[in-house]
Amino acid sequence: MLQFLLRRALLAVLVCLTVLVVAFVLTRLSGDLAISIAGPQATAEDIATIRQNYGLDRPLVVQFFDWAAHAAQGDLGRSYLYHAPVAGLIADRLPITLTLGLSGLAIALLVAIPLGILAAMYEATFVDRAIGIVALIGQAMPSFWIGLVLIIVLGLKLQWLPISGVDTWEGYIMPAVVLAFSAIPALMRLTRAGMIDALASDYIRTARAKGLRPGRIVLKHALRNAAMPVVSVAAVQLGFMLGGSIVIEAVFALHGVGYLAWESISKNDFPVVQAVVLFLAVVYIGLTLLADMMNAVLDPRLRTA
Repeated sequence: MLQFLLRRALLAVLVCLTVLVVAFVLTRLSGDLAISIAGPQATAEDIATIRQNYGLDRPLVVQFFDWAAHAAQGDLGRSYLYHAPVAGLIADRLPITLTLGLSGLAIALLVAIPLGILAAMYEATFVDRAIGIVALIGQAMPSFWIGLVLIIVLGLKLQWLPISGVDTWEGYIMPAVVLAFSAIPALMRLTRAGMIDALASDYIRTARAKGLRPGRIVLKHALRNAAMPVVSVAAVQLGFMLGGSIVIEAVFALHGVGYLAWESISKNDFPVVQAVVLFLAVVYIGLTLLADMMNAVLDPRLRTA
């Protein structure tokens, strides 16, 4: 088990280093940062001064290692737009994004797993086909479009829920539902496929022959094995939700990390863009590592793989 965890942790560190390089290079490929900071009306002298003040006149390799060394210590730089430490800006916005992502994942799991189990139990019937159509519709509709429809129907016409802000818990309902809607099809299909394989296995036939209750067979025995791919994908989906919240937070005017990234991209606040990319990547890698650990607990064979 320890060797398994060490291998996964080493791989996670290598991926983090790769993300550091990619985040730095992409911001530099977008153009001269000094010109972006100075603005279109700046003179050549202004640009030269900014380039010197921000250390942009140094070689790129020196700039990268300086940024990476500070990032490793938790110093993600200073925002050009807000004139504040980037780490503090992310920390202030993080609760909104985390609450939104976790709420969306919880809704997705509560809907997808029962539907996947139901589709597997009634395989190749009208119930299975109807659930498949629901999954197809959910996969086809863009998240921002669903968000706009919910705002018009539930927010403006019926006035059941607030259309922006999170002053109360009701403000999380619509954006969380939108995030969940995009994750439900994948989780539902995985649950269905895993349950079909599990229900057709020998140990399930043995459990039925022993006279165990159908509910216990499905929930305790079959679902345990079917849950392993669902756990992995759920962790990945949470990472997607945290990264995809950029669009949802913009639609619902939620001032989380995603909205901070959108503002920073639109106003060329590159230290914040770099930091948000790095932060979301680290969260995504951490979630994947956590999913590997959970799968190793569920299936001991993975520990020696």
